[in-house]
Amino acid sequence: MRYFLLTLTLLVSTLTFSQEAADSSGNSEDRRWLLKSIYGINGTNSSFVNWNAGGRNNISLLGFVSATAVYDNPVFDWDNSLDLALGGLQYLDGSEGLQKTDDRIELSSKIGYRLKQNRHYYLSFVGGFRTQFLDGFNYPNDSVRQSTFMAPGYVNLALGIDFKPNDNFSLFISPAAAKFTFVRDQNLANLGAFGVQAAELDQNGSILTPGRQFREELGASLRMIYNREVAKNIEMKSRLELFSNYLDRPENIDVNADVLFNFKVNSWFSASANFTLIYDHDILITDADGNTGPRTQFKSVLGVGISYTMKNFSEKKKE
Repeated sequence: MRYFLLTLTLLVSTLTFSQEAADSSGNSEDRRWLLKSIYGINGTNSSFVNWNAGGRNNISLLGFVSATAVYDNPVFDWDNSLDLALGGLQYLDGSEGLQKTDDRIELSSKIGYRLKQNRHYYLSFVGGFRTQFLDGFNYPNDSVRQSTFMAPGYVNLALGIDFKPNDNFSLFISPAAAKFTFVRDQNLANLGAFGVQAAELDQNGSILTPGRQFREELGASLRMIYNREVAKNIEMKSRLELFSNYLDRPENIDVNADVLFNFKVNSWFSASANFTLIYDHDILITDADGNTGPRTQFKSVLGVGISYTMKNFSEKKKE
């Protein structure tokens, strides 16, 4: 529990520092950085006394960040995004340990050179990183770790054409993309988790060759981003990423999609809804019937709590 609270404290401290840095940068009239961030803490507490419908006393807490920083220039654009989330649930009867409800680290950067024949098209290079903060378990079994920091960890690199007609929409297509998977936990690597090569065993089950902790893939990718204010006090951020491996079952498309809605009550209180869909043919999941295979993963996180949106838009417009 103390490790979870420490990590959440560090996350909130990072947000506060980011806000102060952005505010200080706003003094320059010649700035080209377009900065925006949504961050907050949501919490719930459920308590039951003689409750006929049943229930367990619990407390939950979720901290999140969704930030963007864009450098706008007549010649090139540099788009950066950071998404952090960490949440947990604790039953107050002490029968079970802390259970994660959300855990995410995602960083993305894209730099593009404007093609002279059309101001909406860029020759762009994209880099992305994704992993998690803490260990993951398949509850109620909390004795076998199934993921941890950098197990998995993903690095994506791509070179292609980016269509960006405005600040709300971007469509990036790359015929030359690379995906690197890291499994920095030897036990998981030995099992061949997340698509890495599993350990080679002898007839007695002893390890002859340890599993690889790294896997590289070469293929094509597509990334679409659409952000906008859909209604008064309702903001939406969405992203769709697709990847196909040229050398191994190219028909199996990796999918990573996110949609975040932020509902503002006032400058401090808000509600949020975050939906994530993932499909990766290399991630094998065992269902309730004991069948193991690739599965579509879906997660939804709904919360009400303290949230703050910071904007720092450049006074200069695109030429």
